[in-house]
Amino acid sequence: MHTDDRGRVEVRRLGGRDRDAFLAAMRASRQLHRPWLTAPTSDDQFDALLGRAGQLSFEPLLAHRRIDGAIVGFFNVNNIIRGNFQSATLGYGAVAKHAGNGYMTEALELVLRRAFTAMRLHRLEANIQPDNARSIALVRRCGFVHEGFSERYLKVAGRWRDHERWAIRSEQWRAG
Repeated sequence: MHTDDRGRVEVRRLGGRDRDAFLAAMRASRQLHRPWLTAPTSDDQFDALLGRAGQLSFEPLLAHRRIDGAIVGFFNVNNIIRGNFQSATLGYGAVAKHAGNGYMTEALELVLRRAFTAMRLHRLEANIQPDNARSIALVRRCGFVHEGFSERYLKVAGRWRDHERWAIRSEQWRAG
């Protein structure tokens, strides 16, 4: 149940002021993320993330609870391609302390609203390792459609890993 009609979470662009809280949350979430993703856990990695934030092809977003500002997860809208494509890929990770409470579902709904309105994207794709049942359930709940399988698609933690392709288009989101 939402605490108000606006929901329990907010999503905003990640910034330098988030360094300490973000890094602490990612360090505490290493076990949850393994082997699905490698989130920034050092100052250098955070600086690299912020450096990428200056590129037009990348938008890092932070999800936090309204009630106390606690970080519940992050989303990266990557590889934004404009022109006739208007498409991007989506990466994300929950914070272990808050996993399983529905925060990521609420946050992903906000990310989709941002992607298909303010960012004017047509398509958003999430590539997920086949054994990552929680992540697959998340995108399915939010209206993504399974589009296929990519063998050895992405290198995660030093290994090339298979991924399923899940995507949602703006018209699917609007109809949902």
